[in-house]
Amino acid sequence: MTDNMAGRRWAGLVFISIAVSLIIVDSTIVNVAVPSIVEELGISSTEVQWVQEAYTLVFASFLLVFGSLADRFGRRRLLLLGVAVFAIASIGAALAPTGGLLILARLVQGIGGSMILPTTLSLINATFRGRERGIAFAVWGSTIGGMAAIGPLLGGWLTTAFSWRWAFGINIPLGLIIVIGVLATVAESRSDRVERIDGVGALLSVLTMAPLVFGLIEGRTYGWWTVDTAPTVGDWTWPLPLSPVPLAFALSAVALAAFVAWGVRRQRRGRSTLLAFGLFRIASFRNGNIAAAVVSLGEFGIILALPLWLQFVVGFDALQTGLLLLALAIGSFVASGIAGALSGRVAPVWIVRGGLLAEIVGVAGVAFTIGPDATWGPLIPFLFVYGVGVGLATAQLTGVVLAEVPPAASGQASGTQSTSRQLGAALGVAVLGTVLFSTTAGVLASTLDDRGIPAAQRDQVVSQVVDSAGGAIAGLAASPDTQDLAVDARAAFSDGTRAAAFTAAAFLTLGLVSTVSLGAPARRREERPEAKTRR
Repeated sequence: MTDNMAGRRWAGLVFISIAVSLIIVDSTIVNVAVPSIVEELGISSTEVQWVQEAYTLVFASFLLVFGSLADRFGRRRLLLLGVAVFAIASIGAALAPTGGLLILARLVQGIGGSMILPTTLSLINATFRGRERGIAFAVWGSTIGGMAAIGPLLGGWLTTAFSWRWAFGINIPLGLIIVIGVLATVAESRSDRVERIDGVGALLSVLTMAPLVFGLIEGRTYGWWTVDTAPTVGDWTWPLPLSPVPLAFALSAVALAAFVAWGVRRQRRGRSTLLAFGLFRIASFRNGNIAAAVVSLGEFGIILALPLWLQFVVGFDALQTGLLLLALAIGSFVASGIAGALSGRVAPVWIVRGGLLAEIVGVAGVAFTIGPDATWGPLIPFLFVYGVGVGLATAQLTGVVLAEVPPAASGQASGTQSTSRQLGAALGVAVLGTVLFSTTAGVLASTLDDRGIPAAQRDQVVSQVVDSAGGAIAGLAASPDTQDLAVDARAAFSDGTRAAAFTAAAFLTLGLVSTVSLGAPARRREERPEAKTRR
């Protein structure tokens, strides 16, 4: 291979990494901008979760589909299409006049993002080999860390100086840079085998994810078993005493069982499947995906709660929040670089374990620091340690999952591990968001009862605070008649945020335990010619 070809490959890696960082920047900007969105559009706490989940839900649901399509039609082609869809949807988000239209734009962004992520991983997996692949994954992870550092600052500055709408507009120039760079430096890549897409499997994968996340988010609104609030669509009202939430969970479970049964049946007949079930015979791939899902559940859920608490309870503006979260991002960026330097010298699984331990210490420390009178000083070291953990674990866990996967199956494999991560992230936002708002409601209601507040007024205050995701606290504090209620609301919201942080720490601990099964030394794929994907 000539120096020119090698240089082109590494230059292509830069633009591939920027492409995936487009997703990270958008997520971090949205987290910081959510309080401003709440104030301008007047969206409820459930809609706050859906601003995040609409994107994540579609993202996770279609990762397997687009990972498979990329293998067939070209990974670079699908990457470019995904960037275009993402950028166009960002324009819609920036111009959205209502919460509903913003959520719709986020849904379309999710489609674009689900094209981008698996193709970046499969392009890396197909382009690099051996030690170079480990370095490439570390560069990929380091870029994510760097852009995670830029995201909160950029989002905070744009939101504070201009408007949260400008925070979405940044995706347009980034998209143009990615398209030009990828066209110039990245070669097309696709699977040698061209097979029909498993349409039934694609439908079943979406039917597995969508009802599950819907139920987790809407359970506290509609009721976990019987109806608390009947769903309405136009003039139609839910007619049953049974809440739609358990029905959604049942549909998800049935769809999952059908998805597995359908895929295994097609595989036995030698036909293509959306998910390469044969890959799960590879221990590192199977166990790594389990660990990735659990880790993401703990990592991403807490990022929803912190910006809301910092701005509505502590009193930070969006820029100050971005500056504080910069400690997390710097830790992630630094650690990702260290992980790359350690590649080939320390077993990746031990780097993952060290990262998870740092995440647990960091998020638990944040939990102990949270309170209505908290200051920024004690938060910084814990956020930094948490960021170090994220940086150590993220890139190396990806390498562990894909280490023994044949290049021909890289699209399906990367789609699977990305789905595992996004499933964890979706569940994290849903579960920890529910913990945050349910705990806040319970604590505030109990406190107001102790004050002797009449039930009607109590319910009104609780509803205002929870439905506004904390945004109503400032209004309560502004009136002399309700200042005491604002004090109670700040304390309750702090308790809810603390509960969410401890829950995240518990899931991360479970993720650390799950890496025990990753301890067996992996053999190189070149030494295992029989480890081919059976379709």
